[in-house]
Amino acid sequence: MSVKVILADDHRIVRQGLHSLLEKEPDMEVVGEADNGRATVEMARDLKPDVIVMDITMPELNGIEATRQVLADNSGVRVLALSMHSDKRFVAGVLGAGATGYLLKDCALEELVRAIRVVIADQTYLSPGIAGIVVEGYMRHLPEAENSMLSALTAREREVLQLLAEGKTVKEIGYTLHLSVKTVETHRQQTIKKLDIRTVAELTKYAIREGLTSLER
Repeated sequence: MSVKVILADDHRIVRQGLHSLLEKEPDMEVVGEADNGRATVEMARDLKPDVIVMDITMPELNGIEATRQVLADNSGVRVLALSMHSDKRFVAGVLGAGATGYLLKDCALEELVRAIRVVIADQTYLSPGIAGIVVEGYMRHLPEAENSMLSALTAREREVLQLLAEGKTVKEIGYTLHLSVKTVETHRQQTIKKLDIRTVAELTKYAIREGLTSLER
């Protein structure tokens, strides 16, 4: 039986390259492609993949939050993070959300195939450049991640924060999340209060620093 894979990355050229590589493997099948985290969560519900190759910085819902939501709905799915970021905040964030592997985008394409086989076997795969970060982080208990004000926010508040940082209005956020404008405004006010941040510019800088979104947006 083929391993069913979803590719989640907001760059089409990346998805196309990965798709071309994986379709050469007789035991792997790309069943879907998503260009943002929210679409990835919905696609995972519908397609029940074995593995999701997940970018970290995607619009609407970043890869860390998408990983958390996917695994909450689908316990049998493995998430393999594929990112250009080696910062320990990203590594700790996505592994803490439940991903079982982390690859850097400068890896050889063949390494992705190897990593998929490893996570399907219920093992963890880390790029050589990531392994040292993980070991150091666990030795120090990742104090920066644990003490981050981000941990004080609810999952919904983190979603609202990312969308605000991406320039969405309260009305647009309500449409995206299927919430009333009043509910979104409540989440916005709670986020501002918890983070003690007053302006959209400061919220945006904070979201970028915490890895919720990126300047590429």
